[in-house]
Amino acid sequence: MAKLPPPQLLAEARKLRAAIRRHRDSTGHDLCWYHPHLWALLPEQAHRLPQVPDWPQFMRGCVAYRASLDTQCPQAPRISHEFTPETDSR
Repeated sequence: MAKLPPPQLLAEARKLRAAIRRHRDSTGHDLCWYHPHLWALLPEQAHRLPQVPDWPQFMRGCVAYRASLDTQCPQAPRISHEFTPETDSR
C-alpha cells in the first residue's frame, strides 16, 4: 500500500471501510456466518480451509458467544426471531 498513488489509496480505504461497516451492521442471525468475502479484501490470500469444530464443541462456542453479548452489549435489544435459511443465511 505504501506505493499506491493517493487516489488509489483512498479508494482502497473506502472499500475496506465499506466492508467493515457491512460486517459491523450485521444483526440477528447474520452475526454467526463464515465471511470469506471479508477476508478476500486482504492482499494476501489464505489458501486453507477453516477448522470447523464438531457439533457439540461448536454449539458450546455459540452459547458462549451469545452469553458474551449479555456482558459486552447488555443494552442491545433482544429479539425472538427464529432463524430462516431464506432470509438469514449468507
